[in-house]
This record gives sequence, structure tokens and C-alpha cells, in this order.
Amino acid sequence: MKIKNVVLEHVVGVTTKELPGTASPEIAFAGRSNVGKSSLINALIQRKSFARTSSSPGKTQTMNFYKVNDAVYFVDLPGYGYADVGTDFRKSWGPMIERYLNGSDNLKTIFLLLDARRTPNTDDLQMYEWITAAGFEPVIVVTKTDKLKRSQIPKALKEIRNTLGITGEARLYTFSAISKAGRDEIMEEIDEITGQGGREDDKD
Repeated sequence: MKIKNVVLEHVVGVTTKELPGTASPEIAFAGRSNVGKSSLINALIQRKSFARTSSSPGKTQTMNFYKVNDAVYFVDLPGYGYADVGTDFRKSWGPMIERYLNGSDNLKTIFLLLDARRTPNTDDLQMYEWITAAGFEPVIVVTKTDKLKRSQIPKALKEIRNTLGITGEARLYTFSAISKAGRDEIMEEIDEITGQGGREDDKD
């Protein structure tokens, strides 16, 4: 998919009663605070700072719906697991995200982002279970691989697989926000899921 235009079309907060009635495929991105969701989205849409990034973990407290090429939505879910975010607000994220996973008619899949340097924790496992309970097989994206030596990456991936209990057939990608390594493979996955790959209007 050649990126032609991107618009932040919907922002959903914890007090929003209804999900936006979109008519296009939705791809959601989930992960703990500061795992690099916004950086991945910016790389995918080829915009330097379109999706909201912050040096302060837990800053994104809404679901942001980015419409790409008037055809697909990238949905940035609130980051979870950061202690400095108010407890009451943090507790409200869970029902909001769970409601979205179970209530969106156009959600096609969820990309679950995990930090290459960290073993998946209780929050990651809960998110993984929510995704599978909603009937989806999450696509795992292991971020911040540039923070590890190349020889350390296979061990990190094995630890993630073992902790989550995922099989060798599960879709797993690595990504670096610095080098953009992995960006094209992830976009090819999205194209396959949404049916946008190979469209005539995406060609030069």
C-alpha cells in the first residue's frame, strides 16, 4: 500500500459511550506504555510525527483512529501498565479496550507490541488473553531491537514466545524505530489482512 493521505478522524476516551461507526477495515495496535506504538504507526504511514508520541509513558490516554488512504484505520490503543497514571483512570482503560475488541464490527486484527529488552509481564499476558478471547490471533511486533546486540535477538524472541505460549506458526515481526527495519514486512502483513496490497490505485 502506497501511503497517500492520513487523517486523525476519531478520538475515543473512557467517557465516550459509543464506538465510531467506521465502514473500513481497522487494524489496532496495543502494548504497554513507552513500547513504541506511535513510533511504529508513524513509520508505517511514513510520517515523522503524525501519531502522538511522548517521552512521558502513559501520555496517550485515548483510542486514536487514523484513517489511511480513505480505506483503512490504524487504531492506536492507550498504553497500559504505567504506574504514574492515576489508578482510577488506568482501571477504566481495561473496560474501554475490552469493549472495543468485542464491539468493533470492522476490527480485522490486533498488533501486540512487546519490548525486545523485557520479558512479557502480567499486563502483557492479560492483553494477549483479551485479544485471543475476543477471537483474534494477535500479530506480535517486537520493538526496540536496535537496543540489543544482533546475537541477543534470537534469545529475546524465544523468551517472548515461551512466556506467551505461542507456537512457531504465530506471526511475529521485529521492528526498530531507528532503522525502520521490519517496517516493510509489517506493512505487507497489513496489506494481506485488509486486501489493500496490489491495488491499482496504489501503484506509481
